Amino acid sequence: MCPADLGRDGGPVSLQIPDEPAVLGATPIRIEPLRVRMLVLGDAHASDPDRCETLLALYRTLEPDRVLQLGDLERYDLPAPTWFVAGNNEDLEIIDALRTDEELDETNNVTLLASTAATVDGLRVAGLSGNFAPTKYELSRDELTGERRRHFTHEDVERAADLEDIDVFLTHEAPNGLLSYGYDPGCEYVDDLLETISPELCLVGHHHRHREAEIAGTRVVSLAPAWERYYTLEPETLALESHEHDLAERD
Repeated sequence: MCPADLGRDGGPVSLQIPDEPAVLGATPIRIEPLRVRMLVLGDAHASDPDRCETLLALYRTLEPDRVLQLGDLERYDLPAPTWFVAGNNEDLEIIDALRTDEELDETNNVTLLASTAATVDGLRVAGLSGNFAPTKYELSRDELTGERRRHFTHEDVERAADLEDIDVFLTHEAPNGLLSYGYDPGCEYVDDLLETISPELCLVGHHHRHREAEIAGTRVVSLAPAWERYYTLEPETLALESHEHDLAERD
């Protein structure tokens, strides 16, 4: 289990943040805790105790009003209201319960965006939960069993395509044209959703690296994982800033 008291017994947890955000190699400076209006986090993988400690330290140090998270969360009891999409590494029993708005003792302050939308600080935020598997896409969601429940299906994409007036779209899978590993890992169905719902900003998890592109008129950003960086989003302008931190290095 992840300790729930990180940073409480030894004074406030400090961060290291570059003078200029998103500049690799910048000299970091230490700051005292600050309050962030909207925090944005990449993959957390909080089933790992050290990464869970980092996740909770970010919440406590930054004291966000609201949080958007891009999947592989693996902790569902959080200190501030959090809207997230499911990744391919989750507690699928909890994810299934969140899909149907079932209340669980293990959950607090989390809202799953599964081809659904919510108004968050005046923004319309939507999400596509799950990852893509070619052999499962044409099935209905009811046909997915066991670990295969982590995937999205054509039903999920069709429901997401019906959403309107979306400002920010969250997805664990990337569109084409954003990343390269010698091949493009993007998903054509995410491409289609960007064309259809035309969000101003699309945030992507899963790949653990920061990349940016403009695709189909949408600014698309792949996020670094939460143990390397955090992001802040200004709701009025949709300005997204990236900040390095040192919390993962702390004992």
